[in-house]
Amino acid sequence: MKRIISVLMENAPGALSRIVGVFSQRGYNVDSLCVAETDDPSLSRLTIATQGDNKVIEQIIKQMNKLIDVLKVTELTEAAHVERELVLVKVVANSEASRSEIIRNVDIFRAKILDVSAVNYTIELTGASEKLDAFITTLGNSSTIVESARTGVCGLARGERALTP
Repeated sequence: MKRIISVLMENAPGALSRIVGVFSQRGYNVDSLCVAETDDPSLSRLTIATQGDNKVIEQIIKQMNKLIDVLKVTELTEAAHVERELVLVKVVANSEASRSEIIRNVDIFRAKILDVSAVNYTIELTGASEKLDAFITTLGNSSTIVESARTGVCGLARGERALTP
């Protein structure tokens, strides 16, 4: 089962490495990481997407809470939350037919074309991971993907719940 864990941590050298080490020590994979400074420059927020059952995730959260750099850990998937991911995709657009098909898919998925060259389009799309997967599959079926980059999941709890120190 896909799990999203949010961590409020000190913005210090080695903090991210120690947190990710908890996963590798247990032999669990990290599907994606999204980390950046918060509104307080001394703190960072880390969002980790992984797979695991309740027992595994509970153990990982307990181990992360023991780390000195970690202020607070919460699992977002256990309650209502908002999650988003960003993907940038460069596709071949060297004929009128391929350009038309790409533009049609961009409109359907509410993506944006960021860059246009004689032979390529660079496209941006944000949304849930499933939406991005569907977009990439659709593009791959109708055109050639040159390269792509994804940010990984970033999320916040809905309502009053907040990850604050």
